[in-house]
Amino acid sequence: MGITLENISKSFGKHGILKNLSLAVAAGEFHVILGPSGEGKSTLLAIVAGLLPPDEGKIFIAAREVNRVPAQKRGIGFVFQDYALFPHLTSFENIAYGLRTGSLKKKEIRTRVDRYLELVGLADHQNKYPDMLSGGQKQRIALARALATEPRVLLLDEPLSNLDACLQEQLRTDLRMIQQKTGVTTLYVTHNRADATALADRVSILHQGRIERTGSLKDIFREPETQFVAVFLGVTNILNARLSSLNENTAEVCVIHPGLKQNLKIKVKKHPVFHREKEFSLCIHPEKIRLRETPEGENRFLGRIVRIEIDGDTLEVMVDISGIKLKAVMPKTSALPLEKTVWICFEADAPHPVCEGCNRHPDYLRDCRCRIAGK
Repeated sequence: MGITLENISKSFGKHGILKNLSLAVAAGEFHVILGPSGEGKSTLLAIVAGLLPPDEGKIFIAAREVNRVPAQKRGIGFVFQDYALFPHLTSFENIAYGLRTGSLKKKEIRTRVDRYLELVGLADHQNKYPDMLSGGQKQRIALARALATEPRVLLLDEPLSNLDACLQEQLRTDLRMIQQKTGVTTLYVTHNRADATALADRVSILHQGRIERTGSLKDIFREPETQFVAVFLGVTNILNARLSSLNENTAEVCVIHPGLKQNLKIKVKKHPVFHREKEFSLCIHPEKIRLRETPEGENRFLGRIVRIEIDGDTLEVMVDISGIKLKAVMPKTSALPLEKTVWICFEADAPHPVCEGCNRHPDYLRDCRCRIAGK
C-alpha cells in the first residue's frame, strides 16, 4: 500500500511549484518531506489526496494509478494544519462523520469511533466540542478522524506547527506510536527538522520543486551532497576550495575565500569528484571539529573564539581562522572563553564535497556530480 509519484509537475499561472518530482514511499513507511516554507509541500499532499490535479505526471497508491480516481475513493486520511474540525459537532461526531457516508451500521460506527478515541487517549472527551479542546486535543481528534476510515495512506500537513514546543514533543512520540500500531503508510510534510528526527523512517528534502535528497536523516546529515541540503540541516561550515594536489589516499586543497588573510591548505580524504572538478565546495560537520590547547590531527589551524551559544547540552562555538568562520559543537562542560586563541583540529575524512546546484540541472544530469564521478 505504498505511494509512487512519477514526474509530477504543477504550476499556478507562470509560477512553477513542482517540477518533474518523483518519489517512492514503501508500504507501512513513515516518510517525511522536509523543506522550507513555500517549496510546494502542501501542494504535493493535495495532489496525492486528489484535491488538486497535477499538470503532468502519475500518482500510484498500492500500485494502482489514481490520477482519475476522485479524492473520496483513494483511501486516504488527511490531517490538516488547522485541524479542520466541524465546530458544531462533538469529538465523537467529528470522528464518525466520514463513517456515516459508508455502509457501516450504527453499532459498528460506535465501536470504531470508541477504538480510535481510545487510541489517541481522548475517550473521556467524546462529548466535547472543538472550542472546549486544547490545540493538542484538537490535533488528536483530527488524527482519529483521519484514521477511523482505516485509510490505505495517511497524509499530514505540518500538523504540529501551531502547538507549543513541549506539546509538539509529546505529540511526536504519540504520533509515531500510533503509526506503528496501525501500520498505515504515512506521508508527513514539515519545515521542522525536529519532526523529521523524531518521526521519519526516511526523509526527502524538497527544494525548488524537486526532491534533492532521499534517505535516512542520519545519512543525509552525514553526507548532505548538496550545499542547500547541508545549510538547511544546519551544517553551515561550507568552504570553497581548489584542488592543489592528489596523493594516494588524500588530496590537498586550497581554500578560496575573499576575506582570507593567509594561504590556507586542507588535507582531505581522496574523493572521485576530484578527478573531474578542480574547484568545488567542502562541507565540514561542526561535530567533527575539535578545539584544543595544542595542535593534533591532520588539519590544525590557530583561530580565535568569536561567539559561544548554548544549545541544550552542547555549546556552539564560532571560531575565526584568518577571516573564515567555522562552527564547532562542544560539550557544555567545556571551558572556552570568548576571544581565546585555540587550535581548530579535524581529520582528513571530516570534510566532504557538496554540489552547489544539482537540482537545477536537466533531469538526465540531476544526479549529484559526486555520484556521477563514481561515489
